[in-house]
Amino acid sequence: MSDTMPTTPAPGAPDPATLLGPDSLLYGFCDDARWGLAVMRATALEAAHPQIGAALLENSTFVAHPWRRLRNTLVSTRRVLSGDPAVRDREVARLNRLHGRLAGTDERDRPYSGLDPEARAWVVATLFDSTVTMCRMSGESLDGPTMERLYAEFRAFLALLEGRYSDHLPPTVREFWPYYNEVLERGLENNEALRIILFRLFAHVPPPPLLRGRPAVWAVGRAVAGPVAAAVVAASLPEAFRRQMGVGDLPGAQTLTRGVHVGTGVATRLLPEAWTRTETVMSLLDPDQATGPGADALAALRRRAGRAGALFRLLTPAPDDGGADGTAQRPADRFFAEVLDQTGDGYLEWPDLAAMAREIATRLDLDADGEERLYEAFAAWWRELVAVLDADGDGRVTRQEYAASAGSLAGPALIRVAETLFEAADADGDGTISAEEHRTLFRSAFARELVDPDTGGRYSRSAFVREFVAFMAGRRNSTAYDGLLAHG
Repeated sequence: MSDTMPTTPAPGAPDPATLLGPDSLLYGFCDDARWGLAVMRATALEAAHPQIGAALLENSTFVAHPWRRLRNTLVSTRRVLSGDPAVRDREVARLNRLHGRLAGTDERDRPYSGLDPEARAWVVATLFDSTVTMCRMSGESLDGPTMERLYAEFRAFLALLEGRYSDHLPPTVREFWPYYNEVLERGLENNEALRIILFRLFAHVPPPPLLRGRPAVWAVGRAVAGPVAAAVVAASLPEAFRRQMGVGDLPGAQTLTRGVHVGTGVATRLLPEAWTRTETVMSLLDPDQATGPGADALAALRRRAGRAGALFRLLTPAPDDGGADGTAQRPADRFFAEVLDQTGDGYLEWPDLAAMAREIATRLDLDADGEERLYEAFAAWWRELVAVLDADGDGRVTRQEYAASAGSLAGPALIRVAETLFEAADADGDGTISAEEHRTLFRSAFARELVDPDTGGRYSRSAFVREFVAFMAGRRNSTAYDGLLAHG
């Protein structure tokens, strides 16, 4: 498959590439941290679509790895909105390859596809409506021309993905609202994906990177913030949709929701712009991601937070995982839940390994050929795992089946996965992993004990393969691979 898919506008339609870019309204919203409110609302509406709900339930890591999903969505959107045509077209092609792999049948034997044009149009529709709703509830309603411009940008975004302007999304805002209401009334269903988002996601969301070492602190904060976040998302949904799906309002939820939106709107107007950017908030949650001109300020803020957190460390000591060298082995059930079960459904299946390949391909921004080699290696490993671990022959591996034969994971196919990953990460093809290449993949610095002095202070192929195989076989902890595959 080609790595680019140029978009040809219909006669009389504007070139979508001219409507998007760093100066677009959509890019501004993407860079505004409060847009997260709109994205969460849109996600709930998307999940109720039969095609999207099935794809989410079978393939998505949004329950087990929401922070990863959030960052990847941000990175991908920025690439598509980039002013560089090469970056934009490469990302569009990657997204289409990714969505093309999301296909199957749901629990009612209905086929679904990540490339279904009606479903893709609904995703864009929910984002547009949720952005308009966010502005209105924040006290900043969009005027007519601004709303028309924003809608044109969303249609252009879809046109880039589809290769043409979609017939499933009306051409004007005036025609959009009847279409939107029609789908709300007749095209959605109360499915498991929607129930997970509204009733389980916020109650079980794992800690952000900043608080991974303080599970007790996170548990307390989540117990307070989780129900509030769920109530805010639910109360912001269209009233007709809530009635149809049986989503009731908690007492005071509407007032709370308006207060949250107004508060974030006021903060956006009063605080320095750098403080309310999406990247700033994400960097606070994940200190390793801090880059750009605000990195020094964030580093200073984290140092102060570290001193203030001394009391928390006294009250909630971090669990001992075997020392700083990372050589201790975590219990098999934890390794299964934290690493292997990427979708969080309690089983090891092909979508779990596909999610690993997807995350790696996204971080390395692989082309079509590199991505295909990576997926093929993971697919071969999956076949090997099924042959060894699937005792009852049902096509998936339970925790019990894994625990009974965990030592069998380190077979030839896993070694080939490690070698393929090394080749993908070795961008300059010199046979070693440099510090820059390591950071691209792991978003972290070298582990000193793994740097081979014989390679000039680089990461050798043998050391890389050895650590990956030991980690994926559950024999060795690794901070780097935890950050890549285990953390939420």
